[in-house]
Amino acid sequence: HLYLLCVQDSAGHCVIYDLAFKPDGTQLILAAGNRLLVYDTSDGTLLQPLKGHKDTVYCVAYAKDGQRFASGSADKSVIIWTSKLEGILKYTSWPVMSSLHLHPVFSSLLKTVRVTALALCFLPRHNDSIQCVSYNPVTHQLASCSSNDFGLWSHEQKSVSKHKASSKITCCSWTNDGQYLALGMFNGIISIRNKNGEEKVKIERPGGSLSPIWSISWNPSSRWENFWMNRENEDAEEVIVNRYFQEIPSTLKSTVYSSQGSEAEEEEPEEEDDSPRDDNLEEHNDIMAVADWGQKLSFYQLSGKQIGKDRSLNFDPCCVSYFSKGEYILLGGSDKQVSLFTKDGVRLGTVGEQNSWVWTCKVKPESNYVVVGCQDGTISFYQLVFSTVHGLYKNRYAYRDSMTDVIVQHLITEQKVRIKCKELVKKIAIYKNRLAIQLPEKILIYELYSDDSSDMHYRVKEKIVKKFECNLLVVCANHIILCQEKRLQCLSFNGVKEREWQMESLIRYIKVIGGPPGREGLLVGLKNGQILKIFVDNLFAIVLLKQATAVRCLDMNASRNKLAVVDENDTCLVYDIHTKELLFQEPNANSVAWNTQCEDMLCFSGGGYLNIKASTFPVHQQKLQGFVVGYNGSKIFCLHVFSMSAVEVPQSAPMYQYLDRKMFKEAYQIACLGVTDTDWRELAMEALEGLEFETAKKAFTRVQDLRYLELITSIEERKKRGETNNDLFLADVFSYQGKFHEAAKLYKRSGHENLALDMYTDLCMFEYAKDFLGSGDPKETKMLITKQADWARNINEPKAAVEMYISAGEHVKAIQISGDHGWVDMLIDIARRLDKAEREPLLLCADYFKKLDNSGYAAETYLKIGDLQSLVQLHVETQRWDEVRGKHLKVDIYVPYAQWLAENDRFEEAQKAFHKAGRQGEAVRVLEQLTHNAVVESRFNDAAYYYWMLSMQCLDIAQDPAQKDAMLGKFHHFQHLAELYHGYHAIQRYTEEPFSFHLPETLFNISRFLLHSLTKDTPLGISKVNTLFTLAKQSKALGAYKLARHAYDKLQGLQIPARFQKSIELGSLTIRSKPFHDSEELVPLCYRCSTNNPLLNNLGNVCINCRQPFVFSASSYEVLHLVEFYLEEGITDEEAVSLIDLEAPRPKRENKWQEIASNNSQTLRLDETVDSMGDDDPFTAKLSFEQGGSEFVPVVVSRSVLRSMSRRDVLIKRWPPPLRWQYFRSLLPDASITMCPSCFQMFHSEDYELLVLQHTCCPYCRRPIDDPGP
Repeated sequence: HLYLLCVQDSAGHCVIYDLAFKPDGTQLILAAGNRLLVYDTSDGTLLQPLKGHKDTVYCVAYAKDGQRFASGSADKSVIIWTSKLEGILKYTSWPVMSSLHLHPVFSSLLKTVRVTALALCFLPRHNDSIQCVSYNPVTHQLASCSSNDFGLWSHEQKSVSKHKASSKITCCSWTNDGQYLALGMFNGIISIRNKNGEEKVKIERPGGSLSPIWSISWNPSSRWENFWMNRENEDAEEVIVNRYFQEIPSTLKSTVYSSQGSEAEEEEPEEEDDSPRDDNLEEHNDIMAVADWGQKLSFYQLSGKQIGKDRSLNFDPCCVSYFSKGEYILLGGSDKQVSLFTKDGVRLGTVGEQNSWVWTCKVKPESNYVVVGCQDGTISFYQLVFSTVHGLYKNRYAYRDSMTDVIVQHLITEQKVRIKCKELVKKIAIYKNRLAIQLPEKILIYELYSDDSSDMHYRVKEKIVKKFECNLLVVCANHIILCQEKRLQCLSFNGVKEREWQMESLIRYIKVIGGPPGREGLLVGLKNGQILKIFVDNLFAIVLLKQATAVRCLDMNASRNKLAVVDENDTCLVYDIHTKELLFQEPNANSVAWNTQCEDMLCFSGGGYLNIKASTFPVHQQKLQGFVVGYNGSKIFCLHVFSMSAVEVPQSAPMYQYLDRKMFKEAYQIACLGVTDTDWRELAMEALEGLEFETAKKAFTRVQDLRYLELITSIEERKKRGETNNDLFLADVFSYQGKFHEAAKLYKRSGHENLALDMYTDLCMFEYAKDFLGSGDPKETKMLITKQADWARNINEPKAAVEMYISAGEHVKAIQISGDHGWVDMLIDIARRLDKAEREPLLLCADYFKKLDNSGYAAETYLKIGDLQSLVQLHVETQRWDEVRGKHLKVDIYVPYAQWLAENDRFEEAQKAFHKAGRQGEAVRVLEQLTHNAVVESRFNDAAYYYWMLSMQCLDIAQDPAQKDAMLGKFHHFQHLAELYHGYHAIQRYTEEPFSFHLPETLFNISRFLLHSLTKDTPLGISKVNTLFTLAKQSKALGAYKLARHAYDKLQGLQIPARFQKSIELGSLTIRSKPFHDSEELVPLCYRCSTNNPLLNNLGNVCINCRQPFVFSASSYEVLHLVEFYLEEGITDEEAVSLIDLEAPRPKRENKWQEIASNNSQTLRLDETVDSMGDDDPFTAKLSFEQGGSEFVPVVVSRSVLRSMSRRDVLIKRWPPPLRWQYFRSLLPDASITMCPSCFQMFHSEDYELLVLQHTCCPYCRRPIDDPGP
């Protein structure tokens, strides 16, 4: 609809060539003849005419900042005016310029126009009439164009820069960012220049000079180019999705740009995009509309690329201009009218027709007001009003957008889809899966792709190519209904008229109220107040009722028995359709809608309020702007201006209205539409008190209150069993709700006093219980007192509870409370009061004493009841070992004692305790675990000690014949591991620590010992790398180069730590420069067969000749001069010791010296007569006789040999049974050897004494020096 206001000024029929608005829209500047006319846009009054030009004014332009405007004339001059309508500068011919401030023209102005002398300067003039002027929107630089050149001026400059043009310039326009100026020329060329006047883009139109460019304009918006994307070769009916673009501001860097866009199937809700912009997307900002006298309208990008095709106009256009936001275009010319076009060139209609050519038309900034200037001097002022074209069905809302598009919005999911029609959309109708769109020359029928309620994809079903004139459009499943004043026409989708209804009055409202396809019902309201129902397959209309006032809005409830009408007096009237009775009426209504899910609820809007009415209850109001157009459940669909929204409205008020009247089922139906959890709980409580259990159950289920649901379930089960006493049911309800006195009254009235008493006592309301009980049964009184004591305990009054329990004889409960609170004095008082026969409470007292760390009172209690077993256990737990008595409690005492010793790192004492307890297996397991921990923690000295202890433990267990073999095997294994770890301790310290206190010879001997001992599996924790590394370094240092080579070769096949890598590689290289033999001083000697053994012995730690095992010192690991011998069969250990102790004398060897004297000398000669083989020692003879051979032959001695031995030359390892003793003979009696009497390890006496002094114990078995022995 176009409403126009026309303001005319003949002005001597002077031509209105151009006009301009002040940027704030308050003033209108007209170029009328040789004057400028300034109008007030609010009322059209002439404010002031401005005189300054000598000839016709062709152009006028206002600066974007509103500070000044410029006018150009046929007198070849440009005048700059201020916003106060004062001329400040005029540039023209040289002589005139010098005397501008004295020019007689200025004295004839209606108001004095002051010219600033300081702004005057000698500027080059134009050589022809000024055709157009335009201000840069950013820098406010002024471009003025004449027939053969154009000039650029700014108020900072003192000169105008002029540039030649190839043809007459007819129009000009700056881009939005002020970087480029487009010039339209008479020869059909468009030249795009930069701010310096240099040509960057040249657009040559196909018509050339036959199509002069008469008007150009850049789109002021930055978003509209997006709607051009992919529009070429599209059908008008094609459904395409909306494309959403963000405005991309950037600095223009190049004259060639690329456009960019994205597509989505559904229109997204508009939201701000804070993502970084791409400078290359500047092309979006600049779209130029071009109108030429080839009678075409075209659009171009800044790069010169044409957008779309030329649009034929069928008249010569004289002016083209955009609306402020760029959504529409105004075009006027030789057709003597102003036409409205969309931003992409689709003609929408005529704004106004004139009597002569239209030379200029502009839109008032930020408004819909249009001013038109004509050839005959007429000025027309129009207001454009764009009406809302839309349709609604349930939750789908279709509305017109940009005049040519239709957007269908799903009000629940907020999904949107855009249908682009490329023509003016006149009417829209929507019903179920149908959508009808009326265009100027046809009607399009769309349908959904699927029956899915959320589907938003439409496709064209039918086209009715025919022009229709109608006031209202309605679509059904198979028909469309056209409303033409008083007449309704029913057309099929093929355009065939099937039926027609003629009404008595104008049709004011029509709505489809549903029905089977092809038989839908229509609700029609007339101006005369008549309301009819029409079925599309029935020629006869049914009059529902007739009222005195005209109908404005209608709706029928879901059950079709009530009708709501809004009349022209803004009154909402509700009728019963069957009885025609007016049920109620409400004032201040402009629209009404029934709830589609609740037939007794409706809402109406008016006066800025939303009104909800349920049944005949009072209206509930809340603020809401707009019109109510639908009501579905708890959602109200509201149209405000051009926006449709779904408002979530709680239904609390109508629900409480139903509750007040005890209409629980109706209240539940309302609650289902949408209320808060608090409202649901209130409904549930009210229904429960009203004994409406079904409704209450549903409501409590909604709020997930299991407690009340259990109550309802129990009541329902009792009713099934035949209970019918509603007072009892209500009493239960009251008790659950906390209304205890009301519940007690109902319990008493129903004859269930015991339930009331239980309720009071459970709630600890003992005073009320006593009042309710009165002077009743003593048993009940005692029970009440007991419960009161329980209550005192529960309310954190334990002392009062204890006293009550003691007085009531409930000693156990009193003890429990006292013990839980740690009241020792009260516990001992109770324990001393109790008789010793009351064993259970006394034991409970003792347990609490133990928990409270008061063992003295616990012992007193155990003595009182004579429980010695518990008493001893108490002493064990408190580790008061001196209080423990009785050997019959050996196991009970020593097992925890041993555990305590082990926890305190007293492992030897722990072992003894385990032995005394008879738990030898546990002793072994504890030691095994300790040994493993020592190995893992690299405490190899401790590991050796623990393995020795384990071996001795196993030897002790081996006395049992059943375990003898297994334990002896473990004994020898553990003895071997103890020797290995004892030796490896020195190796580990040497490799890990920076300094070593061992001699090189000692480290050399230990590493050889370990190397010969590790022929099989390597025990945990012992590193072959460390052993070989030590052996290699010490061998090299001591001259055993062959052995060192062997060690380095072995290391090459092992994984070497990084810290040894460099040292080993260097050693491997330097050892090759040494001789390939070992030092003879290092070669070990077998003291049995006197054979020199190699340093690397494949047989291990035995002689390669006689196979006699070597005996090593436990400190220096040198081979000791000892030979083990065995006793002949039949000789016992005791007999052998006695024979050795005899020490039978042996004949002494006599060396006879002879002295011989002569004259010059005196000679002393030794006379030796003894045999060289020492036949006087039977043991030595035994060695010589039995040496040699591939098998080891032990030395076995007889009684006579034993008698010949000296006690100081024999060392005996006195192993306990079942082992035999071991005998060793020293072959070098002068070299003293010491054997530890506990572990039987051999040492050089000097080494042993030094180590004992250092450690105050044996370095191997850690036997204290003051210990007399095993």
